[in-house]
This record gives sequence, structure tokens and C-alpha cells, in this order.
Amino acid sequence: MPVWRAEPHEAETVARLLVGFRDHMGHDWPSDNAMLATVERLIEDPTVDYLLAAPDEDAPPVGVCQLRYRQSVWMAAPDCWLEDLFVEDHARGSGCGAALVSAALERARERGCRRVELDTNEENPALRLYHRFGFSERSKGGPGRDLFLGVKL
Repeated sequence: MPVWRAEPHEAETVARLLVGFRDHMGHDWPSDNAMLATVERLIEDPTVDYLLAAPDEDAPPVGVCQLRYRQSVWMAAPDCWLEDLFVEDHARGSGCGAALVSAALERARERGCRRVELDTNEENPALRLYHRFGFSERSKGGPGRDLFLGVKL
């Protein structure tokens, strides 16, 4: 399954897939136009990668993964945040998600990252996929399960 880093001319494709993710999650915001404007800005940002996956060389992309990078004082290297991973309904179970996660880990290694993190809901069926690639609720070490916390402003 081909996976590649999206180029600026593919911003509409990335936005289309992220709009599909938004819809899948049952949200109606951000708007399609806001999503495209944000992708167009981020796809040029050196701290962001979008990966696209297609079932074969001649098919349109059916999956997207968004990666963000930041320097970690605790790793003394960059961290990678796997912010979004989405595969269209008709392509689920085809290996597209696994190909995207594998490519995300490889891209993070290429950039010198020593850690990749993500957050997900414990009801997300993709949790099995993440576990298969070594992601764990105890990745920080120490007792107890790691928690991801946030607050909307």
C-alpha cells in the first residue's frame, strides 16, 4: 500500500479526508473551508507532516495521518505527536491504518524523534492497532496508567 508525505498541492485531498474524519466523529466544526485553510497553512509548516495512503498507485488516497513535531527537554530530541489518523469506511480493514502508523513511526525516526505519542478514546477500535505497534497506556514509566488531559479555552 503506497504511503507518502503530502505536498502542498495535495492540501485539498488532505482536507477532504480530515473533513471525512470530522464527519465520522459526528462534528460539524471546523467548516470545510476552515479545514482547508488550516491544512493549507500547516502543510507548509516544517513542524507538521501529513501522510497519505492509497490502496494502490492508481487509486486516490483513502487515509491520512497528521504528525506534529516539537523538541522535548525529557528526550533531548524531538517528540512526534500522532495527532490524527483516519481511514475512509470502505477501506477499513485493508491495512491502510497499519501502513500509515508504520510510515508515521519511520518518518519520526528519520526526523530524529525518540518518542511518538497520541491520544485516543478507550472505545476507539484503532486502539488494537496502536497496541500492535507498541503504543501503551504506560509509556511514561512509573506506576499507574498515563493520562492525557486538556481544557478547551
